[in-house]
Amino acid sequence: MSILRDTQKEIAAAAEALKAGRLVAFPTETVYGLGANAGNPAAVRKIFELKGRPTSHPVIVHLHDTGHLDRWALDMPADAKKLAAAFWPGPLTLVVKRAPAVSDAVTGGQDTVAIRVPSHPIARQLLAAFGGGIAAPSANRFGHVSPTRAEHVHDEFGDEVELVLDGGDCKIGLESTIVACIGETPRLLRPGSITLSQLRKVVPGVLTGPDPSAPRAPGTVPRHYSPDTPVSLVPSRRLVEVMSEFTDRQDKVAVLALRPPSTANRFMTWVNAGTRAEHYARGLYTNLRTLDRAGAKAILVEEVPAGEQWDAIRDRLKRAASPLKPPGHDDDTVSMRVDLSDEGDLP
Repeated sequence: MSILRDTQKEIAAAAEALKAGRLVAFPTETVYGLGANAGNPAAVRKIFELKGRPTSHPVIVHLHDTGHLDRWALDMPADAKKLAAAFWPGPLTLVVKRAPAVSDAVTGGQDTVAIRVPSHPIARQLLAAFGGGIAAPSANRFGHVSPTRAEHVHDEFGDEVELVLDGGDCKIGLESTIVACIGETPRLLRPGSITLSQLRKVVPGVLTGPDPSAPRAPGTVPRHYSPDTPVSLVPSRRLVEVMSEFTDRQDKVAVLALRPPSTANRFMTWVNAGTRAEHYARGLYTNLRTLDRAGAKAILVEEVPAGEQWDAIRDRLKRAASPLKPPGHDDDTVSMRVDLSDEGDLP
């Protein structure tokens, strides 16, 4: 794996690699993406093979601008155009009807396609140099913690990815907001840094909540964004109590909290993520990776505050803490999760 800075020579090399059907990891303002030529189904399939991603899961097509939308979208409804005008370039993905030429490898076999125009300068330079759509899910093994640094991509894939463009830490740190613009009214499919209130300022009728008829969207399976160490979400008032249950047994435990620890303990690894949602989000995946390396039996995550600025964070934490197998299954990984199902104030 070569991790390259963003000189024009290296951008050009990455664009040529994409044109040749190879994979390139690159930064966006949300997370690092694992990119392939979206117009080359064989190249896109390499993404799925490397990540271990089910082929039914669609990937997002990244574009430099809206100039060639008709290559990807059969129709851009008026509401989609309004949202694009308000938030592109930026961390918004729109799901629309796909154009006939779009491959099933990109769409997961659906009649829709997910499109985004990122704002990260390196992503934009790469897209301009490449001159087409880049299909790019997050640059990690399927279901694992997303990468927000070039080194995270290396941790995931080693030399299996030939080229990584290093853009430093991602500014936002959580995946894009996804909105489906298929029926009469747009629907929020995945929360992100662009909140429902912000969306409704542009299109007042945006819906939210589950809908069986909604298209499949990236990053919305029940278990996702997960470290190898089991994660449990813990109410604030019980955090110290639950942590002590581990340390009293001299079991190592890792904690992601909104505050510093009150005492030190050699069986505890504690990360204070703070109480600012934007800062918490930016560091979430790095913190989960740090705690995953602590050799702990569990990662305890303190519940986050109410409010829509925490919705995307809450969504990622809920999925990270989802059991690998159904509750009650005889599995060591599942059994290490803390049973707090009787608590009424879980996030």
